[in-house]
Amino acid sequence: MADTDDRGRPDIPQPPNPEQRHEPLPETHPKTFEEDPAAPSRIQTLLDAPSYRRADKDVDFLERDEAHGLRLHLDYLKPELLLSEMGVTHTVVVFGSTRLAEPATAQYRVDRLHEELQAQPDNRALKRKLGVARRVLKKSRYYNDARELGRLVAESGKGSLDNRLVVMTGGGPGVMEAANRGAFDAGAKTVGLNIDIPLEQFPNPYISPELCFRFRYFALRKMHFLQRARALVAYPGGFGTMDELFETMTLIQTRTIRPVPVVLVGRQYWQRAVDFDFLLDEGVIDSEDRDIFWFAENAQEAWQGILDWYEQSGEPLIPSGPSEQEHI
Repeated sequence: MADTDDRGRPDIPQPPNPEQRHEPLPETHPKTFEEDPAAPSRIQTLLDAPSYRRADKDVDFLERDEAHGLRLHLDYLKPELLLSEMGVTHTVVVFGSTRLAEPATAQYRVDRLHEELQAQPDNRALKRKLGVARRVLKKSRYYNDARELGRLVAESGKGSLDNRLVVMTGGGPGVMEAANRGAFDAGAKTVGLNIDIPLEQFPNPYISPELCFRFRYFALRKMHFLQRARALVAYPGGFGTMDELFETMTLIQTRTIRPVPVVLVGRQYWQRAVDFDFLLDEGVIDSEDRDIFWFAENAQEAWQGILDWYEQSGEPLIPSGPSEQEHI
């Protein structure tokens, strides 16, 4: 029998109910109408006041300019926690144009413009659009190639439950869709980092739902591109691709991050888009900066180059521990 005090209470009381009390606290009941007829309406006014909203539930407060720091932290933290929970420790990041659709879609656009031009043979704007559409059709082979790269990365692990090395893209259409799709075809998890822009956009349908993220800030999105990256593969692309590519190369150049393989697929496109040798000859980069990347013509060549790079480096493509870049 338990010892009791002089009031009959046990020396060691029973553990309390973690959710309920036997006797309610005074503050758990509002002042009644009987006590003050105006009290209920005043209390409701207080409950509805913006100042009474809990800070983490107050969207208007979180949208204030002064809350930039909080929003930046949340933009980083949510994907970081979910990626970690899913066991995603390493990624192969694929960049490329949103405009490089699969060949059938690109062909349809050419055919439609051709028909329109036949009806308006003197329309110079249509002629230009058709010329661009034909060049995009020629590059649409990169859609299938990026899809193949996604498959190669996905099949490098130990099965569909192995999330140590996954494909990561910006989550949009075109090349990004293709890389996600290749991993999806292989039954692997695949990551998409979408971004809020003033014009509505949608993620591609081949991203794993639990790994489809939506960022407010480009900077935090690019940070997540690199934080787990074991290689970056860039297909022909425009401003967005260039932005991501050059930031990556600048961080490697300055050793702000550990060097990783950077592969540019499509030598002819990239050498015309950016004259890297001109930069070298002009003395604005060094020869070792030119060696940050190399060219490949297809997914198989790019993937084999990545494997060879790691063999030369003396470290495995998939280390036993996390590969988060320390200085990002």
